[in-house]
Amino acid sequence: MTGPAGEEAAAEHTAVRVALWRALHLRADPPPYVIEDEVGLRLADPGAGWRERPDMDVAATRRTRASIVARARFVEDLVVERVAEGLDQYVVLGAGLDTFAQRRPDVGAGGLRVFEVDQAGPQTWKRRRLDELGLGVPEWLRLVPVDFEGDWWGQLLAGGLDPGRPAVVASAGVTMYLTPEAIKATFRLVAGLAPGSALVSTFLRPVEDVEPEEQAQLRVAMKGARAAGTPFLSFYRPPEILGLAREAGFREVRHVSAAHLEQRYFAGRTDGLRPSRGEELLVAEV
Repeated sequence: MTGPAGEEAAAEHTAVRVALWRALHLRADPPPYVIEDEVGLRLADPGAGWRERPDMDVAATRRTRASIVARARFVEDLVVERVAEGLDQYVVLGAGLDTFAQRRPDVGAGGLRVFEVDQAGPQTWKRRRLDELGLGVPEWLRLVPVDFEGDWWGQLLAGGLDPGRPAVVASAGVTMYLTPEAIKATFRLVAGLAPGSALVSTFLRPVEDVEPEEQAQLRVAMKGARAAGTPFLSFYRPPEILGLAREAGFREVRHVSAAHLEQRYFAGRTDGLRPSRGEELLVAEV
């Protein structure tokens, strides 16, 4: 729930679930780990019985959990790669309990500015939790509170983003909650950034595209999202999302499939951990 601007509200339930899945990867899956992140668990502070939650069932969530950690690792690798090439701006849309700034101070201290963009209430809550944990908000991390139904781009620019310099903009686990019109508008805004910028965005494929054994779980997730007042609104097949990005003005677009993520991050595993093709990635270059 989100209160009036500036008023603290709890973290969104979807952000908490993602943070817990990332922690569950460390608790339930054998090494090597795709990403090591328990900071989100500390922020969420879900209580001792969090692993007993139905949505933390180790077997049932294996492929979803793999998708979550794979997308986080892919985005992080892309940002680190671009920073090595001189890029110094990273925008996290719908940041939730993102923990890049806490886990990778080595990257931030090198001159990168990170902009976490989220609703004011949950962001105020996150700032308080960071302070309580002794982590705080470093100078190079900017928490930008926005109203996503208003001029959030203007608020981001007012928060310090320089549109004349390249940036990586990440949108993970967001597009399914947006209308096609809102997605198109976001793509156009990012495509208007300086050459050398990139958008990396997840997208949900239609239920019938998902592995048969994963379809029931996706339908349960859709039902739960609808009941929580945050229904899934947008599903895309790869050619459709690539077409939207081209129409928005991006110079180069590519689809990062679950098969690619599996080869890159899960090769050689014998525990069956691998991402689902239900959620995949788009990378669009300006």
